[in-house]
Amino acid sequence: MASIVLKRTQQKVGDTRFVQIKVTKSTCADTVYAAIKAGYRLLDGAGDYGNEKEAGEGVRRAIADGLVKREDLFITSKLWNTFHAHDHVKQITKMQLGLWGIDYFDLFLVHFPVALRYVDPSHRYPPEWFGDDGKVYLQNTPMHETWGAMEELVDEGLAKNIGLSNCQGSLILDVLRYAKYEPQVLQVELHPYLTQEALVKLCKTFSIAVTAYSSFGPQSYVELGVDKGTPSLLKHNVTSAMAKAHGRTEAQVLLRWATQRGVAVIPKSNDLGRLAANLDCNSFDLSESELAALGALNINLRLNDPADIDGRLAIFA
Repeated sequence: MASIVLKRTQQKVGDTRFVQIKVTKSTCADTVYAAIKAGYRLLDGAGDYGNEKEAGEGVRRAIADGLVKREDLFITSKLWNTFHAHDHVKQITKMQLGLWGIDYFDLFLVHFPVALRYVDPSHRYPPEWFGDDGKVYLQNTPMHETWGAMEELVDEGLAKNIGLSNCQGSLILDVLRYAKYEPQVLQVELHPYLTQEALVKLCKTFSIAVTAYSSFGPQSYVELGVDKGTPSLLKHNVTSAMAKAHGRTEAQVLLRWATQRGVAVIPKSNDLGRLAANLDCNSFDLSESELAALGALNINLRLNDPADIDGRLAIFA
């Protein structure tokens, strides 16, 4: 499975109105086309998702049929871990742009602050976390080198904005010390079980927009068998009581908890009806006490942690 974020109307980096669908290769082009036809304008992909070619096909069809122009769309992608070395950043970015069939990304993110041994795309793409023997191989490439190469993408018009994903405060502060172009966006796991207040506050201090993934907590990880046995936030009595009180869905309550904090959300759904409902999450307000009650559910539960793959990847330690 792979993920594409679809956003309606506005293209401003950091806007809070996002929705996300999980998309397989076989349905990706049709899903992208249908989403654009329905009015969505932001697509968030990544090299690791393995469906950039199919996503690009959906974009090309939509443009060819006159639904949109390229400048109407905001397309995001991400740099995978095996391409952190200076010379590989530009190489793989151009390849990813070719798969999409576009000339530039509106936003390009460093997917993880983890440098892994280079894997030639002609050998295996996407390369994922492991070598051919199933082992993880680290590479000694510092973030300073990677970020400098990311900045060159901006200088050459290959990316209009650059940012980070899955990074903590110390690394963000490090990048800010030497950045010619500061990170515009930080995309991280964030939900009532993992509220990350200090990280959100730090980003606001430096005017870095925060985008939350996994807004429903364990829900996205159940099918992968890595939900860590945690009760669903969509069925939690605190969430359900608020949904009933406001005449909304539990999903809308969870999304509004984030957007009222100024955090963008990218919920996943395969259902167009739920996509529409999720998009409508900003048409009501939670009270301060309700926001606090959801925040009080925090147990620092991190579901997407590379340390679960290999102890040397404990980037959140």
